[in-house]
Amino acid sequence: MPPLLGPAFLGRLESLQLGTRRRLAGQFAGEHRSPQRGASPDFADYREYHPGDDFRRIDYFLYARLDLLVLKLFDAEDDLHLRLLVDTSASMASDGKLDTARRVAAALAYVALVRRDTVSLHTFPSLHRAPRFAGRRAVLSLFDHLERLEATGETSFAAAASHLLSRPGPAGLTVVVSDLLTPEWEAAITRLPARGAEVVIVHVLSPTELRPDLVGDVELVDRETGERVAVSIAPETASRYRAGVDTWLHGVTARCRQVGASYLRLLTTDDLESALLGGWQRAGVLR
Repeated sequence: MPPLLGPAFLGRLESLQLGTRRRLAGQFAGEHRSPQRGASPDFADYREYHPGDDFRRIDYFLYARLDLLVLKLFDAEDDLHLRLLVDTSASMASDGKLDTARRVAAALAYVALVRRDTVSLHTFPSLHRAPRFAGRRAVLSLFDHLERLEATGETSFAAAASHLLSRPGPAGLTVVVSDLLTPEWEAAITRLPARGAEVVIVHVLSPTELRPDLVGDVELVDRETGERVAVSIAPETASRYRAGVDTWLHGVTARCRQVGASYLRLLTTDDLESALLGGWQRAGVLR
């Protein structure tokens, strides 16, 4: 198997950081703005002085000018817990979707680890204990874990969302990488922000799923259940299929917006580096 990410791409990721639309508290010192107050160089606000406060934080210049005894408050900087929820159901085996999902997870995890953030890797339908990674030295171990993922079984997205929400730790950033080919997609996406986590949905699809090049009498096989359906595809049937796909994609995008989740669509034929260093930065997922 070729390496998940090339050295040149990894070098470009070194300068990036995971982005969030609001401040999220972590557990340890890191490089993300915290909702708490701390001792970074970035001034945040003033607060009235109370006996017992650290007198070194008194703004003596303001006291001399206005006779106001106030403290300077500064931003704290915390680490960020990145929870990767990767779909490894059988439908991800088609058209390189799992390979794309692996590379997406590897890129985001690499950015997190080199910036002293922690990463936990969750998969579904398997709901086993998620391995946790921290620090640059964990990169190779995480990449090895991703390379060993296999696509098998039926999608259990809603159960995976509930399992993830039951895990301890700060809310952090949850990134789902999935084709969302399950009736449960809406319930799961609605459930994920429940703990206050920032949520990003990376929707991985293949071009043939959006616009299949099929005509005549064919037999379709469900990769997850093995169910077979014989259909006759005429031009009007293909047109209705494309309209149904467009309606579904619009519904996914709208639902993500309603629950406050970021939505990113990625085709298996897209250049991942261009997506991450272009549209994903503009969307605020990376900065």
